[in-house]
Amino acid sequence: MSDVQVYKKSPAEFNLGQRRARKSMRGQIMMFSLMIFLTIMSFSMVMAYQADVAGFSKYLIIPTLLLFAAVQVGLQLYYFMHMNEKGHGIPQMFMYTGAIFGFIVVLTFVAIVWW
Repeated sequence: MSDVQVYKKSPAEFNLGQRRARKSMRGQIMMFSLMIFLTIMSFSMVMAYQADVAGFSKYLIIPTLLLFAAVQVGLQLYYFMHMNEKGHGIPQMFMYTGAIFGFIVVLTFVAIVWW
């Protein structure tokens, strides 16, 4: 049987842990609220375009929606997948490498088809 060691935290360590947990939860809630706001803005823009509101053309809507989507992907990676915490360097490297290779493959095929 393995030996189990119990470590009792001091009040200062316990309070520090609580402060860090509160700060982390506050960041999660703020990012979730921002993502909900971006989603509502996206739906509102599409509804305004479909209702033929002046100033909302597809040349404005499509790039803006893609920008909002890219921001949301970044926020979800860093906050909801805990990539902003220490010790996630290797997974970040693999994700960035995969994104770069994916972009290069798409760019290559687009270049082959167009020329």
